[in-house]
Amino acid sequence: QCRQCTSAGSYAPHGGGFSAATTQATLKCLWGTRLMEENTSRERYLKSVLRELITYVIFLVVLCVLTYGMVSSSMYYYTRVMSQLFLETPLSKMEKTNFKTLSTMEDFWKFTEGPLLDGLYWEMWYNNKTVAENKSFIYYENLLLGVPRVRQVKVRNGSCSIPEDLKDEIKECYDVYSVANEDTAPFGLRNGTAWTYTNEQDLNGSSHWGLIASYSGAGYYQDLSRSREETAAQIANLKKHLWLDRGTRAAFIDFSVYNANINLFCIVRLLVEFPATGGLITSWQFQPVKLIHYISTFDFFLAACEIAFCLFTLYYIVEEILEIRIHKLHYFRSLWNCLDILIIVLSVAAIGINMYRRSTVDMLLKKQLEDQNAFPNFEPLAYWQIQFNNVAAVTVFFVWIKLFKFVSFNRTMNQLSTTMSRCAKDVIGFAIMFFIIFLAYAQLAYLVFGTQVDDFSTFQECVFTQFRIILGDFNFTEIEEANRILGPIYFTTFVFFMFFILLNMFLAIINDTYSEVKSDMAQQKVEMELSDLIKKTWDVESNLLECDIPE
Repeated sequence: QCRQCTSAGSYAPHGGGFSAATTQATLKCLWGTRLMEENTSRERYLKSVLRELITYVIFLVVLCVLTYGMVSSSMYYYTRVMSQLFLETPLSKMEKTNFKTLSTMEDFWKFTEGPLLDGLYWEMWYNNKTVAENKSFIYYENLLLGVPRVRQVKVRNGSCSIPEDLKDEIKECYDVYSVANEDTAPFGLRNGTAWTYTNEQDLNGSSHWGLIASYSGAGYYQDLSRSREETAAQIANLKKHLWLDRGTRAAFIDFSVYNANINLFCIVRLLVEFPATGGLITSWQFQPVKLIHYISTFDFFLAACEIAFCLFTLYYIVEEILEIRIHKLHYFRSLWNCLDILIIVLSVAAIGINMYRRSTVDMLLKKQLEDQNAFPNFEPLAYWQIQFNNVAAVTVFFVWIKLFKFVSFNRTMNQLSTTMSRCAKDVIGFAIMFFIIFLAYAQLAYLVFGTQVDDFSTFQECVFTQFRIILGDFNFTEIEEANRILGPIYFTTFVFFMFFILLNMFLAIINDTYSEVKSDMAQQKVEMELSDLIKKTWDVESNLLECDIPE
């Protein structure tokens, strides 16, 4: 077909080059798609579709190899062993409490003095011999980079109002955390970073979304030491002078490790939130990231895939520009065309993030590791790595979804896609009715059970819990104990209306529309399908081969 495209144009005798017709034919050969062939014969149209499909499948394979090559099972096992060490180790041999089940400030200090120190500093082998070079290798494999850091954010005293009738009894009041209520004044010993406020810019930090609130990257911090004894003394000093007090709303424990065996960094953050109600709530982040690239042979293979991905992205950008020039604003009326634009935007975003990440990672790594007695802030590097992974994952998802664009040329798949498009209005009308009833039940559940049942503690939790009820995953006993009258009534009526009535109405809409589409398509003229073209091409090539074989 490319030879035909080249010969289709005429050579300009006075211009010293190909004519406009030749250029147009060449562009059509390289970037011709079904949108450029709609006014031609069915066979030529399907040939264009087949070529577009083959190109797209190659693009899909390159993208999948590239994205799946970024992750491995080692990342999961890395996260698991690190989380087991710091989250599941009991505070002492006599207690079952671990980081996940901490409940008081006293428990927090027990954790820092016990499991945290034991987990961070592996200075002795199991036969009590000292580890060489005086470096901490967690599990004897993971090098502790620099020193750990503990940080807290606080709120001011008087940040909330006290009722007049209780002012004689209550002298201090600490509101829930917000940036407006954040305390920035020195306290305690009033010297050193642990007792004086440091802003987010100087810390090179960023906000963190906890379970209760979103916390700034500023606060009061203490960089620990590379030896267990010095760190234990620092923690004891903080505890002695009441570093944590009633104004504390969150305490962060940050550190990073590197495993040379699998070439992975693990950026760890343990968060302890102190709500205004008292007590504490724990959460954590273990982020395995690959910051050093191009070491193994497979890394260089992935680099080749990255180059191929960039070339494919450029190819599809030119293709969409040509199609938009032909169809103008009508181009955007098709959902598939909008999906093409979305995939290109995501691909360009992934390439941009990757280029920025690669250009800064070497400089930042060198800077962070120059001083072994300082805290290495790998959070920005991990942030961009995670953003790249997220964008790449979403891109892969939409690229796979786009395959339906090509399978719709099969008669059976065309029935399914036509059914979905024809019943769209009915489904939207049904969805409005569904969510009116669904959200009414969610509001009812939140008001009745929200103060006692964890699954209904927030309105968002109520919504997700009701989806679980529809799927049959629910603990009925909890809501029955919370309210013996409204609990059973809520559960019974919700299951009846949502499962037995509304869900069957949805299936009825789909079934009725599918029957109509199948009946209409049975009366239509049978056209050549993509599979017919492939079979025809195969037969022609087979006959040519048979003719070339000498008798």
